[in-house]
Amino acid sequence: MIPKRSYLLNATYEWIADNEMTPYLLVNAEYEGAVVPLEFVKDGQIVLNISMSAVRHLHIDKAGVSFEARFSGKPMQVFVPMAAAEAIYAKENGDGLAFPPEEFGDETPEPEPTPPEPPKKGFTLKVVK
Repeated sequence: MIPKRSYLLNATYEWIADNEMTPYLLVNAEYEGAVVPLEFVKDGQIVLNISMSAVRHLHIDKAGVSFEARFSGKPMQVFVPMAAAEAIYAKENGDGLAFPPEEFGDETPEPEPTPPEPPKKGFTLKVVK
């Protein structure tokens, strides 16, 4: 079964943004594959402002959250695997979701099955002069 965290995170992000609040993402910075600014990590976690005014090219999908941002003036490409996202909440009032533990199996998608070739017809077209 596909984990529901990506769907909940995306929906909560939209809800926070629609209410003109600032979405903060709590991340397990020690999770394998997480690419975050390590100088801001405290107790293995980091809180990231993922509002449209703070990041560029925000992309949320089943694999994770990615975006470009500046930290202390330095540009950085950030990637948070979906399993490393622990909560999303509004800065202004703390309302949002903390994600319960969830099974994340092999996160590589299965290859798409190749469609069968159409059967060959028993006739062909010829140019008649």
